[in-house]
Amino acid sequence: MVTSTLLRWALALGLLLAVAGCGGGPRQDRVTIMIPWSGDEFQAFYSVIRTFEQDTGIQVDVQATRALTQQLDAAVAAGAPPDLAMLPSVGAINEYAGKGLKPLAVSTTSYVEPFRGLTKVGRTTYAVPVKVDVKSLVWFDPEAPERPPTSPLSPRRAATWCLGLESGPTSGWPGADWIADILLADGDGTAYRRWLSGELKWNSPEVHAAWTRWRRLVDGSLADAPTRNFSRAAEGMTADPPTCSFAHGALSAMGFPDNARYDFVASSDTRRLEVSADFVGMFTDDNPSAEALITYLADREAQQSWVNQRGGYAFSAHSQVTRYDHPVQRRIAKLLRPRSGHTLCFGAADAMRPDVSAAFYRAVLTYATNPDAGDADLRALLTDLDAVQNVLGDADPDVSGKLCATLS
Repeated sequence: MVTSTLLRWALALGLLLAVAGCGGGPRQDRVTIMIPWSGDEFQAFYSVIRTFEQDTGIQVDVQATRALTQQLDAAVAAGAPPDLAMLPSVGAINEYAGKGLKPLAVSTTSYVEPFRGLTKVGRTTYAVPVKVDVKSLVWFDPEAPERPPTSPLSPRRAATWCLGLESGPTSGWPGADWIADILLADGDGTAYRRWLSGELKWNSPEVHAAWTRWRRLVDGSLADAPTRNFSRAAEGMTADPPTCSFAHGALSAMGFPDNARYDFVASSDTRRLEVSADFVGMFTDDNPSAEALITYLADREAQQSWVNQRGGYAFSAHSQVTRYDHPVQRRIAKLLRPRSGHTLCFGAADAMRPDVSAAFYRAVLTYATNPDAGDADLRALLTDLDAVQNVLGDADPDVSGKLCATLS
């Protein structure tokens, strides 16, 4: 069935194409979109795209790549960007807003904070958060005798973590998420906010302590972790016999098969949650098909369909997307709802400039790869990260103040 929003855009698009046809210009009834997903996440997204194609007759050319930032950089530099692209971080929105990202006429008023405010640079909307995640989760097998401790992120040498850090060009990011989550749970969260703004340096006692705590937490689980793909790590939790007890991160990163046993707890009792989002932005301004697709993806009906696609485990920041068929997804989605009482903070790497995030990931991988890494090695890595950030710059001050929001 064609939704009301899609119908309006289909009619508008038809008029635009008719005008182009009368003038002898080319028909713009196809659109390209660059995305970072594979496997079940790709299939879930493509199911939503197929509906759009069937209802509008517009052909969508999907360019899937694990090296999205690198390929998008190259395409923009060459003057041949895709019509639309998924932007994996807030930092990317601000980076591309100055080099090719186009203003949008799409309304984001139905989205919850902090996602809504981060779609804008100044007063101009440049992106829409079409897929979001909660990262502050610890996963376990509900049929196993071992349960997560009261404070899952506290060092616990007896526990074995399902840890995978390999993710192609962005290898290391799962560890970066853990370190951010540890600092977010510390104290009243002030140190985390200061780190996001650039006020708290990498080699500060607070950030240094978060790295040290992560290393102690996973010290017995680092063997092969740098070369184990992040989406395969949790398989050990429900293997027979199990090879690990707990996993940390977003549901979409776990790679659980449909018949797997799993449950979760929040990684701390602070009610502060690390979140992320994939935003869609537009890089061409002369293709009405691109405008139709981005409006469709931002609409409640498309996102409602997306979150219930099998195996994709997507979540929506749209306040009117409330039906989740999967019971575990339903529980997680409640954490994102208005008046949940949780404070949602973007992951630190998502807030940073893309090149600073990349340096963060490489430092995590270096730290994890060296089994004999000591305090001097860590301090050298953090000093290098301070140097990188000094050269490339902190997060935009207008952004850093909007990275956390309490849903009260």
